[in-house]
Formats: sequence, C-alpha cells, structure tokens
Amino acid sequence: MGELRPLGDDLNEASRALAQALRELFESLHLSVRRYAARRRLDPGTVSRYLNGTRLPPWQVISDLFTDVAEHRGTAVTIEAIELVRSLYGSAVDAASSPKHAVEILEQQLADADHVSRRSSVRGDVLGDALLDRTQRIADLETRLNQLEADRIAEQKRADELAQAHPDVSGLIWERNALQLEVERLGAALQEAQAQRAAAEGRCDLLERQLEAVEQDTEAVLPTGPQGMPKILIVDDQPDNLLAMTAVLATLEQELVTVSSGREALKALLDHDDFAVIIMDVQMPEMDGYETCAHIKRRSRTRDVPIIFLTAMGTGSEHSARGYAAGAVDYISKPFDPWALRAKVAVFTSIYLERHSQ
Repeated sequence: MGELRPLGDDLNEASRALAQALRELFESLHLSVRRYAARRRLDPGTVSRYLNGTRLPPWQVISDLFTDVAEHRGTAVTIEAIELVRSLYGSAVDAASSPKHAVEILEQQLADADHVSRRSSVRGDVLGDALLDRTQRIADLETRLNQLEADRIAEQKRADELAQAHPDVSGLIWERNALQLEVERLGAALQEAQAQRAAAEGRCDLLERQLEAVEQDTEAVLPTGPQGMPKILIVDDQPDNLLAMTAVLATLEQELVTVSSGREALKALLDHDDFAVIIMDVQMPEMDGYETCAHIKRRSRTRDVPIIFLTAMGTGSEHSARGYAAGAVDYISKPFDPWALRAKVAVFTSIYLERHSQ
C-alpha cells in the first residue's frame, strides 16, 4: 500500500477532478500511502480509495491534508487553492448525492459519537476507582490521626514519648491535605467525563433516529414535488449537512432548494416567491445566519417567510435570544430530531397553503 493506485475506471467527471486535485496535494508530501495513513491514524486502504476517487472523503480528511501540506512546505496553502478544492468537493458531493451516501455520513457520525461515549465511560471508571482509593486513604489517615490525638489527650504524661514514637505526625497531616486536593480534582474530572458521556449518548440516540428515518427512504426515488406545493429553502455551507437534511425532508414531497451561503439564499428568494419555510445554519463564512435573516426580514417581499435556525452552536439563552431577535420562528440544535423537523416544516407548509388558497 506504498504507491498510489490508478484512478478508478468508472469515475464521473466531478469525482475524477476532485481525486486528481487531492493526488497533487498528497504527492507534494513525498510520503507513501501507508506512512501517511499511520500518521493520521487512518486505514491505508481507505486513504488509497480517497486518492483514486472510488470513495468520497469527509471534508475533515481534506482539511487535515491541507494542514500537512502547509507544514511540509513551511507556507500556508492559499485561499484560492482551498476554495478550488472546496468547489470540486461540492461538485463531487452533488454528483454522488443519494440517500445511501447520506446513510454513510450519518453512520460515520454515529460511530464517532459512540467512540466518545465509550471513551468517556472508560475514563469515568478509571477516575471513579482513583477517587475511591484516595477517599479510603484519607479515611485511614483520619483514623490514625484521631488515634494519635486521643492518645495525647488521655495520656498527657506520655506526650514526649508519643512524639518520639510518632515523629511523622506533621507528614501525615500534609499527606492527608494533599490527598484531599487530589480527591477534589478527581471528582471534578469524573463529573466532566460523566457529562461528556451523557452528551455522547444523547447524540447517538438522535443519530440512530436520523439513520432510521433516512434508511426508510433509501429505495425510493426523490420526488420532484406535486404541482402547487411550496418549496423549502435549505441554507448550510457544509455539503454533508445539506445532503443529510435533503434525505430527511425528501418524504415531504416538496421541492428542496439547497444553497451554501447567505448571498445564495437571498438570490434564491429573488428567483422564487413560493417558499413555505427557510431552514438556515447560523455559522457560515462572509454572511452568517443572523445577518442573512436580517436582510430577509428587511425585504417586504420575503419578510413573512418563516425561518428556522438549525445550528451546532447549542441552545443557550444567548444564542437562541439572538436568533429570535433576528426574526427566526424557531431555534433547533444539531444533531436534530428528524421527526420533529419534518413536523415543523409540515406545519408551515399547511399555513402557506391555507394562506394562498384564500
């Protein structure tokens, strides 16, 4: 697995172009496939398939490749080069878009979340054992100190002899205090591990539900949408997120318009006037979701289109308050519940149809 395999025979044009660009970046490292896979803790066969175009890599793998090339050259990769590869990646994702690919993406996310859960569980067990050991040692030291103090009170006449027999009293006190500090540190670390495990378990549950929703539709052809049904606008700068949301919402039998930036969203709203709802990411380059939402609400033509923020920033009060202040009707945290998202979209579609039937 040292040399690059030839490009795949049945590649579409977009996948071939992306594979050639990645091969040029990789070859500048002057490393074998196996050595690079070991560096990044990846399977050599998987890396080889990424580079011959037969498998589409996650964007994080490409981002890591940029980092390694910059470190090898001693200079940063240019913005133009990154944007070029990002464009090729987007085209390859579009060409390979299918519910099956969405399942692969969600399965990888599920595996990552499960790994975090298992690692947190193991770390919690280790910290728990260490905490129990330190607590028991403190109890033992407290008992020994209490015995010494009782001996001093009960036998004042033998105080000097006891002091000679137990010259390390101050050392025991210091050791106990040090162990108490360590117990506090281990207790805080244990709570952190338990919280991380709980969050990972929650993410696993939601990802499993997303997979179940997507897998129910893997054999169906995505419909173009019946005549007269309003469209749904999806705004997210990450191709994988667009693909996952497209797979989840495909069963609503409405036309899904997907764009990757706030400016593209504003243009889509100028080209079409029959959107029932907009689902928008918050963190996007150049123009974030809050700014895009403000532009939409300033236009008389689009100010009444409901906007749902779907973001990985969390549902803290400071984030949700800013979203509602910008004009959004809802604020949902990733990973999202596919049934809940479809239900919300269906409600706004019904409102749109009722409003335009009058």
